Amino acid sequence: MTVKIDLKLQLAGSGEIDYALDNIIIGGLTGIDVEAIEKHLDELAEIGVTRPSAIPLFFRAAADMVSTADEIQVIGEDTSGEAEFVLLGTADGMLVGVGSDHTDRKVEAYSIAVSKQMCPKVMAPEVWKYEDVKDHFGQLIIRSWATEGGEKRLYQECTAADFLAPDDALPQCCDGATTLPAGTLYYGGTGAAIGGVKPADRFEYEIEDPVLGRTISHGYDVTPIPFVE
Repeated sequence: MTVKIDLKLQLAGSGEIDYALDNIIIGGLTGIDVEAIEKHLDELAEIGVTRPSAIPLFFRAAADMVSTADEIQVIGEDTSGEAEFVLLGTADGMLVGVGSDHTDRKVEAYSIAVSKQMCPKVMAPEVWKYEDVKDHFGQLIIRSWATEGGEKRLYQECTAADFLAPDDALPQCCDGATTLPAGTLYYGGTGAAIGGVKPADRFEYEIEDPVLGRTISHGYDVTPIPFVE
């Protein structure tokens, strides 16, 4: 049985839309800069994550893990956010937004795939039409900030051009298709963390379109709940 999750989203220029989500694909190590990938692997190695079996990787996650909430609960103190561009498939073409592939780093140390199932995938409730940014997609800027102990700092900054473009990634993860099927959400990959991968009390992120002069922003508080052995 297919599980469908209804999301209330704001489509720029069109108002609120109902989006029925039934499939999530999370791109891993989708960067085009080999040195940047190695840097990210080094970051993960520092927290005990072993080198993956292939590059890139395309993970699946449960549809009901996607949220537009402004607060999440996680188990323990070993989780952190990852800002990424997000693509959403619809019957009328793709949409683009920004989200966080929040990940349990303790679990990631023994299984990246399992870690993807441990935390909510929080995306901003606003989206754009992909067609409106397709010609300058690589210029989109993705940033994130982490707040820990009351101190907010820049955590990530990269562009969509740093990762596999949709025309290159989607055929690999969607059986040769060049667009996402309706109801499928794709997380495009994350940039290196400035200062290393670390947990935070609050995670904020944005995607900026410098050509059309607009930005989508979102953020959420992270509330750990006790980890019981």
